[in-house]
Amino acid sequence: MLDASDPSFGRPIALPPLFPGMTGAGVRIAVIDSGVQAIHPHIDATRLAPGIMIGTDGRLDTGLEATCDQLGHGTAVIAAIQEKAPDAVCLPVRVFGSVLRTSGAALVTAIHWAVRQEVDLINLSLGSTNPAHMPLLSQAIGMAVNHGVSVIAARDTGGRPCYPGMIKDVIGVTLDWDIPRTHYRIMQQDGACVISTAGYPRAIPGVPLRRNLYGVSFAVAQVTGFAALALEPIARPRCRRSLETALKAALEVM
Repeated sequence: MLDASDPSFGRPIALPPLFPGMTGAGVRIAVIDSGVQAIHPHIDATRLAPGIMIGTDGRLDTGLEATCDQLGHGTAVIAAIQEKAPDAVCLPVRVFGSVLRTSGAALVTAIHWAVRQEVDLINLSLGSTNPAHMPLLSQAIGMAVNHGVSVIAARDTGGRPCYPGMIKDVIGVTLDWDIPRTHYRIMQQDGACVISTAGYPRAIPGVPLRRNLYGVSFAVAQVTGFAALALEPIARPRCRRSLETALKAALEVM
């Protein structure tokens, strides 16, 4: 486990010296969000695998248009991941329709579906502030971890605890606007691995940062991109412990 007494904790680190030559090749990532617009110029459609839509009632849809993003949120999340880990494969799991709202049952179903696809990482740039969802989400997270899947999710939103990001087995992500997008900090809080980074997605040329989407959703995406780079050289079976070790090892070379 990561040692919070280690002097490397809390220190910002730069991307170039951390994962030289790593592109995320061989890493599979389920992105549970609003889907993806595969024709968007920030998206490499050749690195997308078939995904699925999951309704609030748990209904599954694998049709041609099932994962088409109507909101732009999932597209921006996948773009941020692909920017850092261009050779990772992303599986869009659409749980949002025309609004950023879904159900706890849909999230649980999405996690189970992702694990069955033998992904290495699950990106949850979302979460619920309702603790009533914690028991079912905890069970789903436990199942994922037992299958060697690392879950990365928002730990809080606006200072309010967020689930499943607050669950101990999840790599929780928090915002720190003072950290550049090429950096992150890693620490432990209440025995859980917590990573902080900036909350900006991939920049749009000519558009000011604050006119684009921003927030903890994109901090989660940045961390997932870093995690894909860290996992690339690790032989299967992969697990959260091996990922945390790789991220810590990156600090030690600084």
